[in-house]
Amino acid sequence: MRKKVALITGASAGIGKETAIDLKNRGFIVYGAARRTEKMEDLSDRGIHTVSLDVTNEMSMVNCVNEILEKEGQIDILVNNAGYGSFGAVENVPMEEARRQVEVNLFGLARMTQLVLPSMRKNRFGKIVNVSSMGGKVWTSFGGWYHATKFAVEGFSDCLRLEVEPFGIDVIVVEPGGIATDWGIIAAENLRKVSVDGAYEQVANKSADNMVKTYTGTLLTKPEVIARCIGKAVSVKRPKTRYLIGFGAKPMVFLKTIFSDRMFDKIIKRFS
Repeated sequence: MRKKVALITGASAGIGKETAIDLKNRGFIVYGAARRTEKMEDLSDRGIHTVSLDVTNEMSMVNCVNEILEKEGQIDILVNNAGYGSFGAVENVPMEEARRQVEVNLFGLARMTQLVLPSMRKNRFGKIVNVSSMGGKVWTSFGGWYHATKFAVEGFSDCLRLEVEPFGIDVIVVEPGGIATDWGIIAAENLRKVSVDGAYEQVANKSADNMVKTYTGTLLTKPEVIARCIGKAVSVKRPKTRYLIGFGAKPMVFLKTIFSDRMFDKIIKRFS
């Protein structure tokens, strides 16, 4: 049988890079895509194809998918991993930055999905993995725009699953908890930056300090764990619709199900 072809966005670091490696080890033909292709040279050394991709640029997305289809004739697996978190009080975050976060985390994911679906429908096979977050189920202070995008990915994925199931296509949502990457450090830096001399500065700096402490500690889950989860999900005939995995993910979502919104707010304020 011909090997399945997988495309992973945001493959230059973290979960995306580790997923590319995991799928290559499982026997897939793997294409890792990201804006900074120089950060994927180690993937090339492993026999993983690399391709330039900016999920905020239409031509970049079209060219990426077309290049793979021309070479391989099909795309069987799409892992929509590209995304980032830019924290700050809703009042403080410039709308330009808010729009960019939605563009990357939601619209880029949606457009990549549109571009691969014709090939998947033709072959009556496909698996689309949308990397969401436990932040698509729960919330934190100063994460308004980030959480908005992840809540949206959850709903988008559910609707998509209903639409494409008749064509043999699975939609899988992966909801990581705290992962040992630079994500939290970057989010904390952005939080401090937009909070300077503002009404939220004191509490925002405290929250940023806690984020840095968490993301420089030893409790967080390694990205390889999430990569293995994705690898297993796309390798089985009937995957789950959701995989909630990683530090804090299951406890936090469980607390949300048993407490009222206001009680959950109190818990979040205590730890943020």
